[in-house]
Amino acid sequence: MDRKKIPQKMTKTFSSEFAYNYKTYTFGYANYCIKEPHDKIYDLYANGYLPYSGSPGIKNTFYMARSARIILKTFEFSSENRRIAKKFDETLSSESIAIKNFKIHDSHFLNFCTEYFTKRHGPDIMPRERLLTILNSGFITNIVCYRKNNEIIAYVFEVSDKLMVHFWFSFYNLNYSHQSLGMWLMLDQARLAKKAGIEYFYVGTVYGDRALYKTSFENLEYWDGTNWQNNPKQLKHLARNDNKRIIGLDDAWKTKIGKF
Repeated sequence: MDRKKIPQKMTKTFSSEFAYNYKTYTFGYANYCIKEPHDKIYDLYANGYLPYSGSPGIKNTFYMARSARIILKTFEFSSENRRIAKKFDETLSSESIAIKNFKIHDSHFLNFCTEYFTKRHGPDIMPRERLLTILNSGFITNIVCYRKNNEIIAYVFEVSDKLMVHFWFSFYNLNYSHQSLGMWLMLDQARLAKKAGIEYFYVGTVYGDRALYKTSFENLEYWDGTNWQNNPKQLKHLARNDNKRIIGLDDAWKTKIGKF
């Protein structure tokens, strides 16, 4: 089902030269936008944009991708969601702290986050410089702390306004990874957002096999570059075949600004 998008004229957009295939007349451009003072975060996300954090010194910049979001009005846990929820619902407590009140330079907090990414995704994905860039980006509104018996188990970085929440990054104790703690964190934040009257819960991008777990959400729709589509079967097909379309190149803009 197509859903009308917010007009692009509300944002300052630019495109960057990417790959091409002249034999098929296929010419690629990566799409970005720059958040200006009058732009609402809700509108940027509704146009398929997500906050960019891959390069040092870049501010107020968003990129377009195959992002996904849950329509919360009619969202309910699936049987699989309920099975995962039972594992942690009675054992973990959470506290949402406005980032302005959070000690983002606390060494224990920074070590927890960087060590999670190093062990989970490799040492180059989230160096401390990138983590601090994200924390100082101005996009994060809240950091949610999860505890078990007063011990920190996880952190979640949220971008939100009165109508939407973006589950941007999560960091957790990997001793619980085999129990699907990462999925539970997303489920818990989604139901809290629904309870708060939020319209959409953004879960990031869906590319490749490792992102297929997101397709287990009820009422999930994804951005196809023009509109939001509610077609989980097609989304799964795209994700499972993404490995055939990977290109080992940067777009022209990234070659100029560099990456972490």
